[in-house]
Amino acid sequence: MMHMTFYWGRRVTVLFDWWRTETWTDYSLTIAAVILAAAFYQYMEDRRLRLKNLRFVKQAAPAAAPLLGFAGARRTAAVRSAAAAMFGINSAIGYMLMLAVMSFNGGVFVAVVVGLAFGYFVFRDGVEEDFSSVENPCACA
Repeated sequence: MMHMTFYWGRRVTVLFDWWRTETWTDYSLTIAAVILAAAFYQYMEDRRLRLKNLRFVKQAAPAAAPLLGFAGARRTAAVRSAAAAMFGINSAIGYMLMLAVMSFNGGVFVAVVVGLAFGYFVFRDGVEEDFSSVENPCACA
């Protein structure tokens, strides 16, 4: 039966039926994997915002000739496509982290929060706020 309140213990099922922990070793490895996934989320968010800011810089530069302007538009479309793909990947990781928290295991919850904070500290230096006001609808950004 699924827990509907937070509990503390080593027995948890995370995301899939096959991802169950029975021993403290399994639980510790699961906590480490969740921390790494949350930190990776922050890394991908940083890469996506930097790519988006690169697009803004490229658009601000005036085109020297119409042909070069066309090439710049293609590059912008490629950057937009890459940013959209990265947003999709990052959204999937974010929702997986949310579902991991919905296991209602206190250790998994703490691991997600610690991983997000650690990833923000390591990968995101706050420079992205200087370029533009990029709003992220995800609560875990």
